[in-house]
Amino acid sequence: MNNKLLNPLTLAYMGDAVLDQHVRAYIVLKLKAKPNRLHQEAKRYVSAKSQALTLESLMENEWFSEEELDIVRRGRNAKSYTKAKNTDIQTYRKSSGLEAIIGYLYLEKEDARLAALLEQIVQIVDER
Repeated sequence: MNNKLLNPLTLAYMGDAVLDQHVRAYIVLKLKAKPNRLHQEAKRYVSAKSQALTLESLMENEWFSEEELDIVRRGRNAKSYTKAKNTDIQTYRKSSGLEAIIGYLYLEKEDARLAALLEQIVQIVDER
């Protein structure tokens, strides 16, 4: 199956789960705290606003290949029929672009590249 042909919002759906799992593992090991505190910390990494800022940083630093940028653009430009919760549509679309590339790398089994991207995301958020 050619994962490039998947709906970009389907890729974003997958990417959301992959990022959430990575962030949860990271903060559980880092904080060793109670669930409420873990949830509050996780929001710093997985909120649409945080993902949009992270995508901007990655793009400014030319982190993505041309092929990856195409997936990001498709995810960012996809028309969603659900309303963005707690954010504006531009922020929501940027976060969808980041999630789409995460989902794509996961489905393509590009494990090294995916791991590098997830670590970069964590680093960018930690530096804020």
